[in-house]
Amino acid sequence: MIKSNFKKYKLSDEILKSLDILDYKSPTKVQEEVIPVALDCRDLLVKSQTGSGKTASFAIPLCELVDWNENKPQALILTPTRELAIQIKEDVFNIGRFKRIKVPAIFGRSSFSMQEKELKQKCHIVVGTPGRIIDHINRGSLITDNIKYIVIDEADEMLSMGFVEQIEEIIQSLPSRRTTMLFSATMPEDIDSISQKYMSNPVNIEIESKNLTVDSIQQYGYNVEESEKLELLKDITTVENPDSCLVFCNTKDKVERLFNELSKIKYPCDKIHGGMEQDDRIRVISNFKKGHFRYLIATDVASRGIDIDDVTHVINYDVPVLRENYVHRIGRTGRAGKGGIAITFAMESDERRISEIYLYTGKEISFKEAPDKSIVSRCIADFERKLLQKPDTKEVKGAILSKEIVKLHINAGKRNKMRPVDIVGTLCSIEGITPSDIGVINILDVSTFVEILNSKGEMVLKVLQNKNIKGKLRKVKKVL
Repeated sequence: MIKSNFKKYKLSDEILKSLDILDYKSPTKVQEEVIPVALDCRDLLVKSQTGSGKTASFAIPLCELVDWNENKPQALILTPTRELAIQIKEDVFNIGRFKRIKVPAIFGRSSFSMQEKELKQKCHIVVGTPGRIIDHINRGSLITDNIKYIVIDEADEMLSMGFVEQIEEIIQSLPSRRTTMLFSATMPEDIDSISQKYMSNPVNIEIESKNLTVDSIQQYGYNVEESEKLELLKDITTVENPDSCLVFCNTKDKVERLFNELSKIKYPCDKIHGGMEQDDRIRVISNFKKGHFRYLIATDVASRGIDIDDVTHVINYDVPVLRENYVHRIGRTGRAGKGGIAITFAMESDERRISEIYLYTGKEISFKEAPDKSIVSRCIADFERKLLQKPDTKEVKGAILSKEIVKLHINAGKRNKMRPVDIVGTLCSIEGITPSDIGVINILDVSTFVEILNSKGEMVLKVLQNKNIKGKLRKVKKVL
């Protein structure tokens, strides 16, 4: 049987080119069902689990549907967390790269004025958290007049975090004629209420799964006292010797303590929790994705919606308080059909939570005896050898796209009255350059960034060393 591919959806060449380079070979089940309905601009109510490919299921049609020539935002994607907003922004940007789709990510604890400047420029799809989106709407920096599409992602999580009133406020600020798409892992009553109030005959899509947890993930646990957890973790990681491992704790204080203990014994590790500055959290996630270290100790801030390739092991150092978080935690491994291992440390006081997880997932956690010290001793040489090895650097999603794209920095911006038309005019006056070779242009106060596509960047860079831009010779260099 010939596998289906994305050409059957009659997508533009620019979108198909991105999907091909990003190695989207064949649609997942949720993509098969969602993409054609979204392209028809029909309201959607989608129930689908983590790791199912749902981000691309709405990102692909949105990138196809938006009009590049329109300056005001045409699509809005709401997410519950800053990390997920950044993740979705990256995915949408990568898919829309050759169509030059501009995608600002808008969230709290980040510079409001910088976001305001980004929103004042041409932008097509806005991704953000509800609170900060409302702030920009109220201050007039996010214009909603031309919003034709709204996506509410991880809707159940947003409702559990108390965002229902904010979501309704945002929806009420949008044009009545729009396409509304709602994605959720579960469908609580509040979601049904929102769909009835704000959606028009939505198409219901439910991606069936035998279990809420991925079948390719091996799940087992160990009974342990709190005081024994650190030694057990050392033994388990020695025996398992993971290439890439997420260790979840329930509190930021526990994350800090465990990170300090593992750092002392030279584990290649880092940490992430809600008490950290946003830039630090972004840096840590980025470095983990690239494989700069093997162990990431985290709270549930890293459990939902963050797409990290090739995580071989997830260890629940603490049993999660909410049963749903168990599913989201272990869903960081076993992605894209690959195998994975999820290990849970359970104390006697966790018995009720373990039972709730079983009732929720329909899959029992198999408990084992802690590894014998003789087994640990036999494994320690291989474990220590891997500790001394520098992990293989992974190529993050989108990096392959950049191989034929060069980003240039020009030392002039808005204060020099630089406009996109000035950049485009100069570039198109270069022999062999057409508008299709020019990517995203971002003009700041004293700087301009422009992407040159189709492997023509080095040639353009060379020409611009001796060519005027807006009447003057500007300093132009490649952004590394």
